Amino acid sequence: MKDRVREAIFNLLGPDIRDHHAIDLFAGTGALGFEALSRGARQATFVEQHFPTARVVRQNAALLGVTDRCRVESGNVFLWARTALADARDPWIVFCSPPYAFYIERREEMIDLLAGLIERAPGGSVFVVESDRRFDTSMLPGQLNWDMRSYPPAVVALGRMSTEDEP
Repeated sequence: MKDRVREAIFNLLGPDIRDHHAIDLFAGTGALGFEALSRGARQATFVEQHFPTARVVRQNAALLGVTDRCRVESGNVFLWARTALADARDPWIVFCSPPYAFYIERREEMIDLLAGLIERAPGGSVFVVESDRRFDTSMLPGQLNWDMRSYPPAVVALGRMSTEDEP
């Protein structure tokens, strides 16, 4: 994710980050999860399949002094998401920023991944999905009203769940 897109996303999220559990899917360097922690997220989970990159995320967490608030999962995001966070209480902020080709080559898996997480997410959770214009965003799970933003070449969909107290 480019710096300007990341900045725009965090400006849109504003105070919604505070006390949430940041989940950085396809974490790469972990920039999204670390930024969420710096803005008040209670904890962060980073899921990264490439083991050397996951090791870098762990090292960065240590350098930033946030290892006690971080969990780094080295493995396949699609497999991890099937059983992860079953006992979650804090609302989530889910960052889904995979290689854009996944939305074409693995479209059904991507839709299933998001739908499964949305189904299990605590009230008040927020989903941030980054793709490019090749992905038909109307395929995003319909449980959320998606706010679409364009930052060429990126397209960002932001979906907020109501809290249990809201109708």
